[in-house]
Amino acid sequence: MARSCFQINIGAFEDFIRKVQENPDAARYTFRTVTYWEGGAVSRTVARNFEIKADEPSDLGGTDSAPDPVELLLASLATCFAIGFVTQAARRGIDFRNLQVVTEGDIDLRGYLGLDPAVRPGYSRIRYTVKVDPDADPQVLEELRQLAHRLSPMIETVTHGVPVEGRIEVVDSRAATN
Repeated sequence: MARSCFQINIGAFEDFIRKVQENPDAARYTFRTVTYWEGGAVSRTVARNFEIKADEPSDLGGTDSAPDPVELLLASLATCFAIGFVTQAARRGIDFRNLQVVTEGDIDLRGYLGLDPAVRPGYSRIRYTVKVDPDADPQVLEELRQLAHRLSPMIETVTHGVPVEGRIEVVDSRAATN
């Protein structure tokens, strides 16, 4: 089935840009997820009305029933980039029939396993390849790639970091069932 980037609702996107230009506070959002531990290494995250499962591969103690969190990070990067790429292409009247973003990340699990304090527990390198069947020349596609890369909230967050804060809130789940 042929697809087109023109299926994205550019009118709504452009309307939102105008809304933010008139009122910059309209651009401020707080996204929220709630993650529930379901036993073992399995968790279920609720984001708006959607659910995302996560698990670990069996050699890391999981049941391999869902992607693991580091794979979900790659998926977040790739989907954020893909949306930006498609949006920027459609804004310029550039269409394509197919788009894939192949994302890979290198990680040394000795950091996660606590075996070597000199090894960071996260990715040491992430890379992606855009595979596209376009109606545009390679130079224009590279310009789109650079723009989508620069404007991607996920790529920017991973590349430049953001403070992450945490706290504990003790709740008595037995009280809720009585």
